[in-house]
Amino acid sequence: MNDRTVRQLMSTDCVTATLKDNVYELAVLMKHHDIGFVPIVEESKLVGVVTDRDLVIRGYAEKHSGSTDVATVMTRDVETIGPEATADEAARLMANNKIRRLAVVEEGRLVGIVAIGDLAVRDLFVHEAGEALSEISESAADNGQLSHH
Repeated sequence: MNDRTVRQLMSTDCVTATLKDNVYELAVLMKHHDIGFVPIVEESKLVGVVTDRDLVIRGYAEKHSGSTDVATVMTRDVETIGPEATADEAARLMANNKIRRLAVVEEGRLVGIVAIGDLAVRDLFVHEAGEALSEISESAADNGQLSHH
């Protein structure tokens, strides 16, 4: 059983944006920092997240311009986890929701991000995280998102 806490594994140098930002600014942030996940905060309170996929599906594919506000493309109903949760709990939450990253929230405030890779890189690749990754990959392949060689 893995008793490491999310606080020990999470990244705390989070790149964030606010509701004042627009879709173009988010895309530039993602490019500059080589990330695909940006928490949206208001006075350090997490109000949503935007992924690179959100920009494509809710932004570009809906013919929104770069000046479109973040609120139009962001996901408000975000899965989060507390910093004292275990790595196993984080892995289970990722597996159940087929997601690769979780915002870590304490009393409503964003305190970090834990990614599926954080569980793997530190030799803590628990069974559930492995399952989540393979389900995500299979789901992507089923949708024609991955090429088969």
